[in-house]
Amino acid sequence: MLRFNALNDVLKRTPKHVEYPSDKISEFYATNVFTQEKMREFLPKEAYESVMASINEGTRIDRNIASQVASSMKDWALTKKVTHYTHWFQPLTGATAEKHDSFFTPISGGRGIERFDGDNLIQQEPDASSFPNGGIRNTFEARGYTAWDPTSPAFIIGRTLCIPTVFIAYTGEALDYKMPLLKALHAVDKAATAVCQYFDKDVNKVNASLGWEQEYFLIDSSLFNARPDIMMAGRALVGHNPAKGQQLDDHYFGSISERVVAFMKEFEIESLKLGIPVTTRHNEVAPNQFECAPMFEETNLANDHNLLLMDIMEKIARKHDFRILFHEKPFKSVNGSGKHNNWSLSTNTGVNLLSPGKNPKTNLRFLTFFVNTIKAIYDNADILRASIATAGNDHRLGANEAPPAIMSVFIGSQLTQMLDNIEKNVKAGKMTPEDKTELKLSIGKIPQILLDNTDRNRTSPFAFTGNKFEFRAVGSSANCASAMIALNAIIAKQLNEFKKSVDIAINKGVKKDEAIIKELQRLIKESKAIRFEGNGYGDEWVKEAERRGLSNLKDTPRAIKTMVDKNTKKLFAELEVFTEKELEARYEIELENYILKLQIESRVLGDIARNHILPTAFKYQNVLLQNIKGMDDVFGKENKEMTSTQRDVLKQLSLHVNTIKQKTDEMLEERKLANKIESPEKKALAYCDKVKPYFDEIKYHSDKLELMIDDTMWPLPKLREMLFTK
Repeated sequence: MLRFNALNDVLKRTPKHVEYPSDKISEFYATNVFTQEKMREFLPKEAYESVMASINEGTRIDRNIASQVASSMKDWALTKKVTHYTHWFQPLTGATAEKHDSFFTPISGGRGIERFDGDNLIQQEPDASSFPNGGIRNTFEARGYTAWDPTSPAFIIGRTLCIPTVFIAYTGEALDYKMPLLKALHAVDKAATAVCQYFDKDVNKVNASLGWEQEYFLIDSSLFNARPDIMMAGRALVGHNPAKGQQLDDHYFGSISERVVAFMKEFEIESLKLGIPVTTRHNEVAPNQFECAPMFEETNLANDHNLLLMDIMEKIARKHDFRILFHEKPFKSVNGSGKHNNWSLSTNTGVNLLSPGKNPKTNLRFLTFFVNTIKAIYDNADILRASIATAGNDHRLGANEAPPAIMSVFIGSQLTQMLDNIEKNVKAGKMTPEDKTELKLSIGKIPQILLDNTDRNRTSPFAFTGNKFEFRAVGSSANCASAMIALNAIIAKQLNEFKKSVDIAINKGVKKDEAIIKELQRLIKESKAIRFEGNGYGDEWVKEAERRGLSNLKDTPRAIKTMVDKNTKKLFAELEVFTEKELEARYEIELENYILKLQIESRVLGDIARNHILPTAFKYQNVLLQNIKGMDDVFGKENKEMTSTQRDVLKQLSLHVNTIKQKTDEMLEERKLANKIESPEKKALAYCDKVKPYFDEIKYHSDKLELMIDDTMWPLPKLREMLFTK
């Protein structure tokens, strides 16, 4: 039987031996990356300075310089025995993509050379016909372009040089995540730098930083292969909760098994060679759930590194006979997985704008960016919600370990009190010297407040954690760019509006600090409703949020509708992050992706019900019938009390069997009706409201059968086996 063969395979596993390339990580860190140090070594001075200017200032690289860069990049790659190159990009599939070309070029006389020129580096033309485009181009117009992103360094995987690139349509629209992310980062840089000029004239650039925390599950490959639902949909569509789950909290931060450590060790080694600064690993709350996290990096680079790491983890997991699950909720009985996005802003002068300083002036700068961030979330909560909406995340948000779908901001009781005090100090006309002194004294206490403020709120989707905001609602399978595009864009919009208001006041004769404080007081008051310090899991919060006028977009089709709202279109267009056409295309792509995910799940669930569960139940029914018949032969049919237990079990069994058959048939009919709907929006809602509800009903009755049927007959690996077998 497949299930028991799989379990036997697991019992035979032994940890693989993994050795570090060197005693010190620093000795092999970034050895497979074309770093600044390597650029300085291989590039001519003019080319090096041009690339650095492009990275730091966004200047365009001349074609002649690009040829020098390409030649030097090839020379470096050849020292690492590289034979091919590829433009590495992020299409709207949720995964990365690459098309490998050889450096080798035949020349006359039956000879060949290794060649890589500027044109190869700067641009390629991959076939874009099979990538999602949302109607941006016709199917027969396959042309798309990848273009070099010099801000993210080239790296080597195996014997291939990988060049991070953007991916655009022939007509110029973005077909990827990287292009709009770069635009959003440029917008927040421009807006934040302008506001920083109030406090420090030396600031001429602001970078958004990102530190992601990647959660994931591991299950043995044999068990994975014996579960069609996990293989096809990434999650267990059926399976009774094991008696022991995570209730003892014994897995969290617990000792890591040798086999898992070997896997972690190898993917960390490969990641470190690629310059991904992974520093943290530990067991997560759920059994067989884990987390890794790196140091903070510039957002574009951090996002590239997260996608690269996920790819590495999947490959290394297979080598260790594991399969990795990035689905947000692979097992209903235990915690799901997120990808917390820790975000902040830092200047070219080395200042974290969300960290207070040692005097009222630097603390006023902190308050400026702190309060404007809260106001941006308040005004654009639905945009932020849409950025993390997926079919997988719908299962996780609002569960007992993840923040709810209602967007709110947690800042801790002491900072809440401080903002309330600043808000109450609003007075008409000019501020008196006493008012200014009182505010300066209050603002001066911020470092002490943060030092003592150790509050953490796991139920908040957007929490301030001392010197950064943590966007906890991002799903584990997500491309961080989606959330980071939304967040940095809405912050840029708010900072632009803030500066406009302050400048108007200054032009009217109000002193700069007073103008800033009065504007902050207004923003604190207007955004107060988004701040919430309580339990986000409680029903009371749902009612309270409604009273405050906050949205509760519980599912993906309704959440992503915000993407094509007129205000959303206006915001992104003004910042030049998305055109109206690009937003409409992405909305259509997200709807189609949602539909296809649920369509796959319903098909797999129907297959499991009909081809695995019901046939097993029929076999067990026959066992019970034979048992009843034998008992009747021995004790006589009139002594029914002798077979009352068997008859009762048979009756319950039949009820569950009939219900599964009925609900599976009804689900199939609803799916057929949904598939006939032409409107993507209405079709997605039909899958959400009409097809999806059958999943839990079928699972409930299947799980009841799992408890009733002889364990040796059950065809699928059980949750207790997948979660606790290492």
